[in-house]
Amino acid sequence: MKNWDAIVVGAGIIGLSLAIELNKQGLRVLVVEKGEPGREASWAAGGMLADFPLETLLGLQELATASARMYPEFVRELEDESGLKIDLRSVGTLVFFRVETGLCPVLAGQSPATTQPYPLPASLPELEPAFQMPAGIAPHFTALYIKERCVDPRHLTAAAIAAARHRRVDFSSGDHVLAVEVANGKASGVRTNKTQFAAGMVVNCAGAWAGQIGVGTGASPVQAERSSAGTFAVPTRPVKGQMLCVAMPEKELVRHVVRTLGRTPDVYLIPRSDGRMLIGATQEEAGFDKQTVPETIQKLRQAALDLVPKLADARILEAWAGLRPGTPDGLPILGATPTPGYFVATGHFRDGILLAPVTAKLMAQMILGQKPEFDLEAFGAERFES
Repeated sequence: MKNWDAIVVGAGIIGLSLAIELNKQGLRVLVVEKGEPGREASWAAGGMLADFPLETLLGLQELATASARMYPEFVRELEDESGLKIDLRSVGTLVFFRVETGLCPVLAGQSPATTQPYPLPASLPELEPAFQMPAGIAPHFTALYIKERCVDPRHLTAAAIAAARHRRVDFSSGDHVLAVEVANGKASGVRTNKTQFAAGMVVNCAGAWAGQIGVGTGASPVQAERSSAGTFAVPTRPVKGQMLCVAMPEKELVRHVVRTLGRTPDVYLIPRSDGRMLIGATQEEAGFDKQTVPETIQKLRQAALDLVPKLADARILEAWAGLRPGTPDGLPILGATPTPGYFVATGHFRDGILLAPVTAKLMAQMILGQKPEFDLEAFGAERFES
């Protein structure tokens, strides 16, 4: 049986980025994916690279800022090695929020000195002529301009897959990992629904499915690890998000990413360079259900029309649902488990695309026995030990 130095379980952008980084460090790497590489949460994501403290980013500011700064070089390297073009835009984001929430001081005080407030409505026609805040709520909302990038996650994952193959990273698709195998108290590979693969190190990057991987010969897919070092189960859960993609009637009808907070529903608009626009997204506790609901998609579309009436002429191209990997405290799980040689890098929730470069770098440092550049104690797997 062929051996590898490391096995990465999961071929989303986190697993792909880590596989490439480990390969750069001279390791022979195998990526094992239950389905088609890059076709789960990474494929369904919006791709906003927001390094300011909204939602789950409240506990991730340092990593988010570092990862956002890494993105231009990260994309350039993937483009060079894959031969593919990645749509990375730097136009920025308009964040609209209710005045009474007091969100503006939070953003201005904690984001990386790049936020510039634009009063509404005076400067709005200059930034987005097609944008129109509904009259009934306009007096209650204000906005910030955020200097952030956005990326097309489908371009990104396709390039990462091609770059990994170019580097001779091995792939096994359609293999559902059931358990991490253990020999002499250490990780020795993985067992799938079809076969076994051997390696001295295993990294669980299986996203929402990370908790279905047991540890030890004979472990069931949902059995927790029981080793001499302790007991650990990866506490991830799927959080469903529905969104849709339209073809704008004009290629640059909307140029900035637009986010609204405090409306029902909250919505974001993400324009692409080719004239497409993503409209998203819900946040639902629905298990592993990936079905779209027509009424929900229509509500998202209507929320977009309220902001940009000209989108009434936009053609719907696609609607889909993805499963984000959530954790009990909303923070990712990055680190070693009680079983030597078994690591976890998952639970990035809405921030997997953003955090891919820094996650790959820090996890590679940890796996190779080096001291990570950032303190990862708050994200350690041990915080969930029982």
